[in-house]
Amino acid sequence: MKNKFRFHLCLVCMFVFAVAGCKVKRPGDVISESKMENLLYDYHVAKSMGDNLPYSENYKKALYIDAVFKKYGTTQAAFDSSMVWYTRNTEILSKIYDKVKKRLRDEQELVGDLIAKRDKKPKMTKQGDSIDVWPWQRMIRLTGEMMDNQYVFTLPTDSNYKDRDTLVWEVRYCFLEPMLADSLRGVTMAMQVIYEKDTINHWKTVTESGVQQIRLFADTLGAMKEIKGFIYYPMDSQEKGGAVLADRFMMTRYHCTDTLAFAVRDSLNKIEALKADSLKKIATKENADSLHKVIDKNKDDMQRLTPEEMNRRRTGTHREKKPEQIQVEQHIQKERIEQRKERQMNQRRKQQQRRSNN
Repeated sequence: MKNKFRFHLCLVCMFVFAVAGCKVKRPGDVISESKMENLLYDYHVAKSMGDNLPYSENYKKALYIDAVFKKYGTTQAAFDSSMVWYTRNTEILSKIYDKVKKRLRDEQELVGDLIAKRDKKPKMTKQGDSIDVWPWQRMIRLTGEMMDNQYVFTLPTDSNYKDRDTLVWEVRYCFLEPMLADSLRGVTMAMQVIYEKDTINHWKTVTESGVQQIRLFADTLGAMKEIKGFIYYPMDSQEKGGAVLADRFMMTRYHCTDTLAFAVRDSLNKIEALKADSLKKIATKENADSLHKVIDKNKDDMQRLTPEEMNRRRTGTHREKKPEQIQVEQHIQKERIEQRKERQMNQRRKQQQRRSNN
């Protein structure tokens, strides 16, 4: 038993020594991981600030970087040499940058929230599917009295809204006093989505407590541009002092993942394309036919003959030649005869020369 225990103890010690030996040892002149994380965070913030400076203030870029090095008691040379070691140990550098990215992302979201509050606009929505994009208060109380009987909102879209998204607006209503059985009083809930090509809307009347939803989507209207809606609680003279509480506001955005609507839209696009092609072919054919008619007409005009020519062709007689034309033809005939005689004389001379040479 003692031998077996010693054997297991030796194995455990060997494993511990192996793990300790595999761990990368950082040299003493290299900046530590925690300090490098903070330094890289401030370094990238300072670099971003310098990149956004106007051209006349470019000299401040170096001052921002030097301020970061002074803050952490280091220099550009020490930072560069440390980065050389970290780039050779990519796993350690990757972990450091993951933390830096998370801090920069959180800082960006905080700045976005501050800008949205300053401009009194909703902040940019998050990426992904099934996201609640409602940016305002989630509970209101309507009494039906003037200036307190409606709630209106306008929600602009951003780059995280995709084509063919579905929006579901959900509100829970609670009537604080029971309504009369014969009362026509109720809450009107309406939502409108403005697309690139058209606008769709939907409304409903709520007469009892509970959760109500409005769902809107479109397949072929393009991207969303703006979302509008309102809740209206009218005043009724028979029911004074009534009120309704609306809470749990949610505006859920769903990205489309099915392919059926894509097929429908593609088929519609194909039909439009076929219509355009058919119209183009018809227009081209009509132009070609009209062009052929013009050409045939010109040919007919060119082939039209005078009555004298038609009579001459019918009787087989030839057109009478003028004296000048007869003289020209005789002169041409004489020249041809002389050229023929000269060729014959040249051939005879060549034959005589061959005989004399032989």
